Amino acid sequence: MDLRKLRYFIHVAEEGHIGRAAVKLHISQPPLTRQIHQLEEELGVTLFERTPKGMELTDAGQMFLVEARNIFSLVEQATERTQRAGQGMLGRIDVAIFGTGILDIIPKVVLKYRQQYPDVKVVLHTMDKAEQIEALRQRRISVGFNRLLSPLPDISSEQLVTENLVLAVHDSLQLPDEPIDFKELQKYPMILFPSHGRPNFIDKVQKLCQEAGFSPTISQEVDDAVTGVALVSGGLGVCLVPECATNLKLPGVKYLPLKNQPDDASVDLSCIYLTEDSSPILNGFMNVVREFKGSFEDKNTASPEG
Repeated sequence: MDLRKLRYFIHVAEEGHIGRAAVKLHISQPPLTRQIHQLEEELGVTLFERTPKGMELTDAGQMFLVEARNIFSLVEQATERTQRAGQGMLGRIDVAIFGTGILDIIPKVVLKYRQQYPDVKVVLHTMDKAEQIEALRQRRISVGFNRLLSPLPDISSEQLVTENLVLAVHDSLQLPDEPIDFKELQKYPMILFPSHGRPNFIDKVQKLCQEAGFSPTISQEVDDAVTGVALVSGGLGVCLVPECATNLKLPGVKYLPLKNQPDDASVDLSCIYLTEDSSPILNGFMNVVREFKGSFEDKNTASPEG
């Protein structure tokens, strides 16, 4: 049974007349009559009673009209959903997250994406750099957020933002609420993170200290910024963190800007994805990332007058 016969049946049932249905369908009456007869033969039932006034549905015909309309509704839904999936408007995207970006920027990007693509399910996975790259290659995720990425031939990377570094310190150090000279960091035991996935932020901090003319006194290496700031709250040292980490509000901790720091005392946050992945859903996600990047840059470069 093909959909054309169903469509013909629905028109005849709604018009109650073969001639009027034929006019609406832009076909002649004899072919339409043959299609209805063939449909009845396929089903093994009589769908219409022929009357002087036209065509009246039998009980079986009335039941079949309900089902035929349901079938066409499902076909329309399937067509629409398929088209939306092809446009990246429907489906699922798996996103890997890691590090301090989850404290500010990443949730904003994900929220913006969900607002623009409400019918795409966003599934978040916590993965470090190496895990993200492996998961991308295995197509277990579509995109990842990470920092300090080395170039790879099969992985594309797009920088989202660059953040300044700030120093998390404990109130017991009695430091004034003003920028601290970078070289002053050599006076304090430093908590560094993350302790794995080289090259990483630890390497970045040690390089900055060397450029400033000193080697840091390392109090502890920990897995992430949250743990690092928590140890600062416990009075165990100071910790250099990206600016978004200032959203961590822990007892006794304040964040000081840096002055006289090396030129590259900042850290990027980038999106990574398989270069060969041209899926509509990934394209939609990256379009949102680029929109966010553009609005972020506009905000940071705007004059005080706006």
